[in-house]
Amino acid sequence: MKTKKLFYLIIFSLWVFVSFGQDAMEYQLPPREISDLLLAKPTPTVRVDSKLNYLILLGRNSYPMVEELGQPEIKVAGLRINPLNFSPTRQTFVNSISISNCKTGKSLEISGLPKNLSASNFLWNQAENKIAFTQNEKKSVDLYVIDLLLKKATKINIQPLNMVLGNSFAWLDDQTLVYKSTIQSPDLIPVRPITPKGPTVQQTLGKSAPRPTYQDLIKSEFDEKLFDFFAQSQLMIYANGQIKKIGLPNRLSSFSISPDQKYLLTREIEKPFSYSVPAYGFNTSIRVIQLDGKEVSQLAKIPSSENAPSGNDNVLNAPRGFEWRDDEPSTVIYTMPLDSGLIKKQVEYHDVVLALKAPFNEKPAELFKTKMRFSDVSWGDQNFAMVTEVSRAKQNTRVSAYNPLTGQINVLYERNLTDAYGNPGSPIRKKNSFGKHVIQTFDDGKTLLMNNPVGSSEKGDLPFLAKFNLETKKNEIIWRAKEGSFEFIDEVIDEKTLTVLSRKESQTEVPNYYIKSLLADTKEQKITNFSDPYPSLQGVKKEKIKYKRSDGVDLTGDLYLPKGYDKSKNGPLPVLIWAYPREFNSANDAAQVRGSKDRFASLSWASPIFYVTQGYAVLDNAEMPIVSTDATHKPNDNFIEQLKMNASAAIDYLVKDGIGDAKRMAVGGHSYGAFMTANLLAHTDLFKAGIARSGAYNRTLTPFGFQNEDRTYWQAPSLYYEMSPFSYANKLKEPILLIHGEADDNTGTYPINSERLYAAIKGNGGISRFVYLPYEAHSYRGKENLLHMLWEQFQWLEKYVK
Repeated sequence: MKTKKLFYLIIFSLWVFVSFGQDAMEYQLPPREISDLLLAKPTPTVRVDSKLNYLILLGRNSYPMVEELGQPEIKVAGLRINPLNFSPTRQTFVNSISISNCKTGKSLEISGLPKNLSASNFLWNQAENKIAFTQNEKKSVDLYVIDLLLKKATKINIQPLNMVLGNSFAWLDDQTLVYKSTIQSPDLIPVRPITPKGPTVQQTLGKSAPRPTYQDLIKSEFDEKLFDFFAQSQLMIYANGQIKKIGLPNRLSSFSISPDQKYLLTREIEKPFSYSVPAYGFNTSIRVIQLDGKEVSQLAKIPSSENAPSGNDNVLNAPRGFEWRDDEPSTVIYTMPLDSGLIKKQVEYHDVVLALKAPFNEKPAELFKTKMRFSDVSWGDQNFAMVTEVSRAKQNTRVSAYNPLTGQINVLYERNLTDAYGNPGSPIRKKNSFGKHVIQTFDDGKTLLMNNPVGSSEKGDLPFLAKFNLETKKNEIIWRAKEGSFEFIDEVIDEKTLTVLSRKESQTEVPNYYIKSLLADTKEQKITNFSDPYPSLQGVKKEKIKYKRSDGVDLTGDLYLPKGYDKSKNGPLPVLIWAYPREFNSANDAAQVRGSKDRFASLSWASPIFYVTQGYAVLDNAEMPIVSTDATHKPNDNFIEQLKMNASAAIDYLVKDGIGDAKRMAVGGHSYGAFMTANLLAHTDLFKAGIARSGAYNRTLTPFGFQNEDRTYWQAPSLYYEMSPFSYANKLKEPILLIHGEADDNTGTYPINSERLYAAIKGNGGISRFVYLPYEAHSYRGKENLLHMLWEQFQWLEKYVK
């Protein structure tokens, strides 16, 4: 309580100005019930080893102060870098570690942990008796190892780690770590010259290079030097207390260790750097090196992704997806397009997957071809693997069984990506002799054990465990969560007895973890005992409502009603509808039930549920499907009409049921949900007011596509105009609250979107308020900003809706 009181005193003592047109003001606090919910201590993250010997609880604070967000930050090449310690900014850190024995519950006291823990990137070794993690200090990132047998944590690095690009460390074996270190001090960071050598010049010579509207790109020669400074790292190997260098420093984007622990597959960024795409799209060299740094083979030179064609399923005409094959000692696999990267090209197969074995000096062997875009291969043993191919444009996926010995490939199932009911789950995996997690087969290779932790159904989400018969291609559910609670299998410990680690919750029960057998009628063992972080929500009623829009598409939403509410006594309530539109090629898929009424209410800063404590009915996750009407039309061809139908259906249901007051309806959303909100206010009279956070309101600012729309502005100019609420700012007469982070990093949602929409509304005599949150990106984090945001939303609802 003392900490919370101190925090409130700090809030009131801060004088930070936020711009609202000509207004400047102090940070404000929402009602106490709302602020207490936001600042509740988060439930720890749970980690366990596969044998369930150790239970690890990783605790973290709720949200950082704005002062932390305001620390130095370099924005370059699509990255946001802390220049003091060569790491990404805006991370969430673990500040407490609790380790206990799963079976006895006895705690392990670990010595040697950092005094002020600020940890992340926890990674087991193969034997699962050690855990490595990174510790963020003010001027360094260090690598620690917790030895669970010795109950001791040890810092192993001398030179600080470089966390700027890709993965920064990996276990080679149970005792050995490979990691990337910095090669220069932050004190040597390049200084921007007052007078540049000359102007920055870009030119195009007739070759098309359509790219999304990325943010924080390289813009000058100085930016190139800045990126090069932070991207350079030295690969190191730690073994038995000794540290050695691997090769020479370079711009190492990522590395991975071969299953036999003899080679490293590296991805290195090369010049020239692009001014059009982020760092991960720069020119890249793929190499295989030995542990002493000696190059074995340069597998490919991949050009900048700025040369890739636009459109769903189109790819760069170059090899991609280099990775180690998990079931062989040292085989690299990768993909090549057979259609020059253009999915509409009429060919029988669009991709081929190739393999190259050590010593990597022979011609690659063809493994298989795919008729859609190759997505992934999950390895099992010498007789079995699973191949996934995807068509984003058609929202379709196909999964096949692949026999590595014979090369035979056999389709197991095919479904629409949006068909939640048809998802059979993912196969259970086990460690092979190389320590890699591979698919486990049963019954002499005839069946798989499939885990679906969501388990969508007509009754809502009911997770299940199933047996998939590889011969009949049927999925037989052998266990399913009971209605009235939400429980999923986190880990299958013993396949024979079906002993599992499960996570169970209900509307009134906080999520906790249990060890149980699905076959034996034995008492389950509860291994965590988390308490309710939101006591003020006890008594709030949650219901999964179902309703139908005018064209027959079934819709659902999560309805929250205030504690003690009785519609017969209290009458209709003011309502806040919160949503995020999604595109569907199938009306049947759009109508599927998603989510569960039996889940415990978990609040993030972005949730609208806070306002149920203030007398509002809240319809969260209100389905807003945008459905393709026929094979010749894409979902967005009648985007506005479908938004109207979705919103009208939700309001009609709430009004007819006596819960909602038709004259006191509000709508809100974040990102694409904000885009939806502005469109609904511009094109309907259904709502009294709206809340739009970090949206994109002028689609001409994203001319090469947005969301799942892959037509460009020049291919469909009227679509871009009509879907843009900015085009109809003169019709935005209902009050709209615009909130945006001043450092938004999301592709397409530049802060200028809210700036220009606010100016357009003001110029046309509308009612709007524009809140610019200092230092915030697309997702908000600072305590003061979040509390103020909740206050702004509450005041808006009270003034214009309630």
